[in-house]
Amino acid sequence: MGQHGVVDDLRAAARGALAASRRLSEHAAGEVSMFGSEAGQSTDMAAGERAAMTHSWLFTGPPGSGRSVAATSFAAALQCHSESDLGCGECRACTTVMNRTHADVRHVVPQGLSLSVAEIRDVVQAAARRPATGRWQIVVVEDADRLTEAAANALLKVVEEPPERTVFLLCAPSVDPEDISVTLKSRCRHVALAIAPAADIERVLVERDGIDQANAAWAASVCGGHIGRAKRLATDQAAREQRLAALGLARAAAVPARAYAAAEELVKSAEDAAKAINEQRNEAEVEELMTAFGAGGTGKGTARATRGSAGAIKDLERRQKSRATRTSRDVLDLALMDLAGLFRDALVVASGARVTAMHPDQAEQVAGLAGYASSRQLLACMDAVLECREVLDYNVKPKFAVDAMVAKIGQALAR
Repeated sequence: MGQHGVVDDLRAAARGALAASRRLSEHAAGEVSMFGSEAGQSTDMAAGERAAMTHSWLFTGPPGSGRSVAATSFAAALQCHSESDLGCGECRACTTVMNRTHADVRHVVPQGLSLSVAEIRDVVQAAARRPATGRWQIVVVEDADRLTEAAANALLKVVEEPPERTVFLLCAPSVDPEDISVTLKSRCRHVALAIAPAADIERVLVERDGIDQANAAWAASVCGGHIGRAKRLATDQAAREQRLAALGLARAAAVPARAYAAAEELVKSAEDAAKAINEQRNEAEVEELMTAFGAGGTGKGTARATRGSAGAIKDLERRQKSRATRTSRDVLDLALMDLAGLFRDALVVASGARVTAMHPDQAEQVAGLAGYASSRQLLACMDAVLECREVLDYNVKPKFAVDAMVAKIGQALAR
């Protein structure tokens, strides 16, 4: 949505990749690489391909901009069977890629707070093989900003000298060194995505998800450009209540008797939301694991097999706990962004600027804040929220981080 220039660039790259794939198929291994030919061969065609396609890509954009969707769609275009309309969305290659069942497209998604070097090494080893059914082996690394230093170094080695039929698609919030290492970024072609306009999000909610016009328009206006969140706000009462609870912290922080109780409620609501999001998936994973170990089976050896599952179940529980922590932090981060947006709207009103509001449905509360606090006080409140987000990245307990934030907001708003 609203990424027409990016779409054109990726289509051109997919056409270049198709030409490169044909060249690799026509020549014996070692005679030609994806980027050009060996000495003595013409490089005219190779120069055009270099401009269109590369082995490693970096998709950046704020949450909700569709980084992983764009990377997956590009992977579908690279594998597409319809050479006249790459990325047709209808052939078997496109549908399996988009459904994440294609044998030659791997998604690396952090289940916990980070991506470990062991996970990266495993996927790099698998990606070094020749494609089984597609043109390329493709690795999509979602949330590449969660790579540990060792994992980033392991990925860098293969990105610098990639197998000729392997493509890496990395996704990160930005090119800031805190999100992606400078060296790794320098080895990738950059694709910058922007936040989708509210009108485009509204249209998708109505046409794709069947949400009524009024509800879709409201959700699109308050989601911060995050289409996934817009859908949750439009369809999930709990998500709407959590947003209001986060916005309510602005008032609660100014009342010492209420501030810390409101902070505790916000942290608990994030934990409850994470539990609800993961509960069904956790149950399915445990059931699948137990079935693999013979649970429910009959006959000789099944009891012994089930007894041997204790270690595997313990490891699964550890991974599920890590995923729950990450989900809780992500939900809390969205709440903090809502709160920062409220102070930002108040600052806009106080300064008389004409900027689209992040919370247009909270005009009364925003006007009250703008009339109560000075611009300097509102900036101090925003700084407190953003500092809370930063310390959460360093694994500070959410309760302590949010309590400290509420105390600083209370001090900033004190008269």
